[in-house]
Amino acid sequence: MSFTRRALVTAAAAAPAVAAVGKAAAAEVAPSLPAPTLPARAQFAKMPYVYLDSGSTHPMPLGAQKALSDYLAYKTRAEGAPQFDMDAVEKRVMERFGRLVGADPSELVFIQSTTMGENLVLKALGYPQEKGRIVTDALHFFGSFYTYEELKKSGTDVVTLPMTKEGRIDYDAMAAAVNGRTKLVAISAVSTTNGFQHDLKRVCDIAHAHGAMVYVDAVHAAGSTPIDFRAAGVDFAASSSYKWLMGDFGLGFLYVRKEIQDRFPRPWWGYHQVGGRFITHVFPFDDPSPDVATYGYDPGATGRFGMGTTSWTGPVQLDYSLALIEQLGGPAAIQAWRQPMVDAVQKELRARGYEPLTPPGTRTPLVAFALKDARRKLPEMLNKAGVRITVSQHRFRPSISVFNDMNDIDRLLAALPKTPPA
Repeated sequence: MSFTRRALVTAAAAAPAVAAVGKAAAAEVAPSLPAPTLPARAQFAKMPYVYLDSGSTHPMPLGAQKALSDYLAYKTRAEGAPQFDMDAVEKRVMERFGRLVGADPSELVFIQSTTMGENLVLKALGYPQEKGRIVTDALHFFGSFYTYEELKKSGTDVVTLPMTKEGRIDYDAMAAAVNGRTKLVAISAVSTTNGFQHDLKRVCDIAHAHGAMVYVDAVHAAGSTPIDFRAAGVDFAASSSYKWLMGDFGLGFLYVRKEIQDRFPRPWWGYHQVGGRFITHVFPFDDPSPDVATYGYDPGATGRFGMGTTSWTGPVQLDYSLALIEQLGGPAAIQAWRQPMVDAVQKELRARGYEPLTPPGTRTPLVAFALKDARRKLPEMLNKAGVRITVSQHRFRPSISVFNDMNDIDRLLAALPKTPPA
């Protein structure tokens, strides 16, 4: 029988042909919504507060909500319900995400989360049995601190570069740390801590000069900031959907540069890796063979890193939200729109004496400041003012998205004390 990824999940081949998505196509702006422009406030629900926390969880666009509602109706199989061709939806999502990050769809595979992607890369490289050096930094995702501390306990040589006083990573220090024993350099394209943006080409040049690979956590870059994996030479990257891609939890992307895909063993076995003809040899009328089944592998990243069934609600949402990002002009237009707001927060809070963590001139959506006992001092006044930002133990971080405008920034600045609270 002819084998496809979908064939192992559903007998869709035997079902009647269906329309791509139905009348309210997830790939298009819902007819009830105005054409997308910045600020894209009309594309989102009216919120009861000023939301400057999209760096934690991005609100879902109304059009994505409608697409998801249509999909759930489709799942009821009710008469007259919208119809979905999920192969077509997933294909569009892969193509759109590829355009967003500078990747060919053959270099992408669906995964559960960014953390899963990073762990799959480590597994493919032979860790924890492998002991070759890993160079990372203090501005990488703090959840990965746990990963690399555990690897260090197992005997891996892990070097974590410190953050400079300005909130950057020193590339001279990175070049000194990467040597012939280094197997991997693991970084975040845009730091969740302070919005610092790595020069990916420079990092890749440093790593590749010693034969090391580069893994990039792109969760705060994809959808918010111009990025091009292939142009930079990135080997591996991963991103979840629920931040600047405006999706939800439970679905992400793993990027594996096509030139290196055949260098590594499969870090696990999942039936989505199988491609071409899948022929069984154990059932009545099967051709005899000493093997239970004969098969090939799906080409590209899926054939090496694919898993089993992933969320279908995730691609339905992303089919809409990734199209919305394109219709807004893409990351470059979004970045240009928000930059005056980022600069206003930086300038005003620095002038008030708050300790900046974000380097001056940063062009990402995250702006962070250090404040001792911030979690004790800030939440009550922010809640009273109706402003939502990220507040950590000794830091706070507003993050600015496509629906925000300068009025939101004014509300934030009015809510924060004129001098850092003691």
